[in-house]
Amino acid sequence: MGMLDGRICIVTGGAGSLGRASAARFAAEGAKVMLVDRERAGLDTALKSLPEGQATAMLADVTSAKDTQAYVDATVARWGPIDVLFSNAGISGVIRPVTDYPEDVFDAVVAVNLKGSFLACKHALPRMRDGGSIIMTSSVVGVTSDPGIAAYAASKHGLIGLMRTVAKEAASRRIRVNVVAPGPIDNDFQRNVESGLSQALGTDAGTFLDSVIPLGRHARAEEVAETVLFLASDRSAFTTGSILMADGGMHV
Repeated sequence: MGMLDGRICIVTGGAGSLGRASAARFAAEGAKVMLVDRERAGLDTALKSLPEGQATAMLADVTSAKDTQAYVDATVARWGPIDVLFSNAGISGVIRPVTDYPEDVFDAVVAVNLKGSFLACKHALPRMRDGGSIIMTSSVVGVTSDPGIAAYAASKHGLIGLMRTVAKEAASRRIRVNVVAPGPIDNDFQRNVESGLSQALGTDAGTFLDSVIPLGRHARAEEVAETVLFLASDRSAFTTGSILMADGGMHV
């Protein structure tokens, strides 16, 4: 029997590497999975990688209340009440000093990374089964920061405050609410971040980051997905309001 047999799960940012890897682990453990993303091609590819009959997908803008309500309603209509919400969608923004940071980019990063999780909780919680689990993707820079990432760091810090609030609000229904906080993952999202960071540092950002991660390397998406699975499953039955670091010790 799988750890998530019969559970109904939503994964936002489902076209990205962590979303895909987490959805694959959920499905392997017996869950039904709704993948949500705004990228059609990536969403189609992710859906094809999952067992037939255990997954479906929906295009949505996580910053839109209308779209959020739609993906929640579609999940419940197809399979029934939600057991696991993995609010994982995120964007990185640009690397600029705060004095030069574009206001529109700041707004966009906060909208996707923070408001997206707020809307997911707002609309999914009333449709969740008691005893469920909400997981939000923050980051190592949700507990640290560096120059040039004002929007990203602010949004990821904000997620932790949101998580702690919702954890207390949902506790009476035994719904656990936690954050997974990855460090650099070897994926396209991180390579895009490191492209800008390399210019700012004047050296290869990937090599630099490996040098400040005690375990000496980037994570694989599949490794972080195991942490997500733990938080989704009953193995974390007494864990709520927590930040689970998956950063190779980078924050230490």
